[in-house]
Amino acid sequence: MAPHGHLMRIDPYSLELFLVVAREGSITRAARLEHIAPSALSRRIADLEESIGLPLLIRSPVGVELTEAGRHAFVRATQLHDDLQSLAREVQSLSGQVSGTVRLFANASAIVGFLPEKLKLFQARYPLVQIALTERISDEVLRACIEDRTDVGVCAALRAKPSGVESWHFADDPLMVVLPPDHELSVKESLTFEDVLRYPLVTLQAGGALDQALRERAEANHVSLQVSVTVNSFDAQCRMVGVGLGIGIVPRSAASAFAGTGNFARRHLNETWGTRELHVYALRKSSRLKAVQALIDALISTAEG
Repeated sequence: MAPHGHLMRIDPYSLELFLVVAREGSITRAARLEHIAPSALSRRIADLEESIGLPLLIRSPVGVELTEAGRHAFVRATQLHDDLQSLAREVQSLSGQVSGTVRLFANASAIVGFLPEKLKLFQARYPLVQIALTERISDEVLRACIEDRTDVGVCAALRAKPSGVESWHFADDPLMVVLPPDHELSVKESLTFEDVLRYPLVTLQAGGALDQALRERAEANHVSLQVSVTVNSFDAQCRMVGVGLGIGIVPRSAASAFAGTGNFARRHLNETWGTRELHVYALRKSSRLKAVQALIDALISTAEG
């Protein structure tokens, strides 16, 4: 056990980094999410372990896992982190001004297609509010709302909304097919999923709402997806399509952002399930901090569609 004086060196930022590492199971992934060098993050964790006097992580070439002490530290650090966040936010809300930090989780298509302009307008109106934006797939966005790890979530509308969560329409973001301009399907004005299934696809990472929808529809058609390449972003997906590695199904927001040049043909996906919507989600509460409510109001009032 480290001396009491050493414990005083524990700082909230190191605890926050430890929590991210524990959740991700990887120092490299955690460093990327937190925009810090892996070596600096590793040093922070080592200092934290030295202050506590026990190892918190078991390190290996494939990632990290928690020691017994680390599992206990994870539970207590999560509580401390949440308490500190609540303390800061509640005090800030007493100032009479709309200020403080709002935690916002959003999926990739919301971030690419809609949030930049909306957050710019919000910032102009509420300059004292800081937005802590985190990108996650839709299921994880909703889970963060349920667990109160985010104040506001924006993601694909989900079929089943938990009873403890409120939701509002945010934007229409229908699915489109992107393909090289010389592709034989480009002669059609719109395409069905059956058309698309005949060709190799460039797909997004497994687990996202779009990936799940495509696989479910393919299974319903008793056809397997012909996947040529799997990537982790709409940008990479469109790049792969642009060089002819396959065709892709993306939200209109991503098609506009990344496939708006002459290197692509963009066609409407003529399927009822392709009328995709984005919703704003938040944990149901009797009242909210002023900054949180202001952001929800701003996102709803500027919603499209």
